[in-house]
Amino acid sequence: MTLGGQGVVIALTILILAAYAQNSKAQTTFENGLKTMVYSSPKIIQHPGSVSNKFYYDIEFPKGHIAIKSFNAEVVDEAGNPVSLQETYLHHWVAVRYYERIGVEGKNHNGNHGFHKSDFLIAGNAGVCNNGLTQFFGLGSETRKTSTHIPDPYGIEVGNPLEVPSGYEEKWMLNIHAIDTRGAVDAMGCTECRCNLYNVTNDEYGRPLNPNYVGGLYCCYDKTQCKVKNGLQSVERNLYLKYTVKWVDWSDSIVPVKIFIFDVTDTWEKTGIHDCLIEYNVEQSTSGIATNDYTSTRRSSVSFPIAGDVVYGVAHQHSGGIGSALYKQDGRVICSSTPIYGKGNDVGDEAGYIVGMSTCYPRPGSVKIAKGETLTLVSNYSSEKSHTGVMGLFYILVVESSLESNYPVQVHEDVKAPIFLWGVAVFGLAICAAALVAYQRRKQSEDGYQSIAA
Repeated sequence: MTLGGQGVVIALTILILAAYAQNSKAQTTFENGLKTMVYSSPKIIQHPGSVSNKFYYDIEFPKGHIAIKSFNAEVVDEAGNPVSLQETYLHHWVAVRYYERIGVEGKNHNGNHGFHKSDFLIAGNAGVCNNGLTQFFGLGSETRKTSTHIPDPYGIEVGNPLEVPSGYEEKWMLNIHAIDTRGAVDAMGCTECRCNLYNVTNDEYGRPLNPNYVGGLYCCYDKTQCKVKNGLQSVERNLYLKYTVKWVDWSDSIVPVKIFIFDVTDTWEKTGIHDCLIEYNVEQSTSGIATNDYTSTRRSSVSFPIAGDVVYGVAHQHSGGIGSALYKQDGRVICSSTPIYGKGNDVGDEAGYIVGMSTCYPRPGSVKIAKGETLTLVSNYSSEKSHTGVMGLFYILVVESSLESNYPVQVHEDVKAPIFLWGVAVFGLAICAAALVAYQRRKQSEDGYQSIAA
């Protein structure tokens, strides 16, 4: 081999190693134009009873002008094995798109950091709650059995250079809230963030909590500790959120959809302001035995901002949830979504936990919403016992009417099969949201800084 040939080999080797170093956590596949990439989040360090609720900015994400077709995630260990909800409860994960001023590098403090508000802009969804529910994608314990597939010809458009403000670049952030329940005195109580189990009376900034606040996100913030059994050996381990993104390159044949997230705690009906509180409590019924009815119902109504067709929808609830539905102004159901509960000990089938949510995929053009139409969200929970920090969110994808007539509707074969479509972003949605609200509020107390989720 000549010296020149050796030089070529060396150069190619360097390029290959560089590519491997840049994508060591990613696996890419291509199939009929659909591209798939599997990524891993930064390391999540846990020990029995610990809580990790961190924000990771500028995460790995597909580049270019694309249409997202699905976004799935799950918690895995260092060997890549799925982790049981009975060991680590995934309270939520959420992915938020934002714009960062070119040349600005954020300061990372163990996964949490704040930015000067002028350097970072949130590129949120279409609404209707904007104080924290700005995510594009997000789920919680139901993540493994809730599909996020968006059928043809629809897609969520991202990476359009015309939408990026001058002097900024598009990036993505992950918030991951994981609670280790190994050896917990009350595992379900830990997942509901009951304050007495965390021995918490102040929020993460030292501000006293309302005495009536008995459970929720303000008691299970980052680095808090849920009560575990006496004498339990503390075994530390490293976990990761493995997230899989599927997409196609953007083209004129794709019909863009808008993401809307509703919250049953929205105050709009009474105040005219979308102050979405994210979480609420369910009181134990005192009359359930006599009436044989342990259903706690909460509802809210909002005015829809655009006219369009619903592509699919899904609810987000916590353990104790028994179903949710979104209604049109005339009382017809837009989508009804119910939890799928685990029945055993296998990963993805953990007894007592919500491991999936049923979803709706209306026939194209069959479910229309008029601009200004009042929609009503109903969220039902079991009140056989009390529940703290529950959520009642609903997510839908909508094709705006002004766009619909410009695109031929060609339904992909996948749509005709019975599938569980999550809601590509929700909350678990909700889930997530709550953490973003908490983060927003705490950052507003820091001079000159705010959360990018604001």
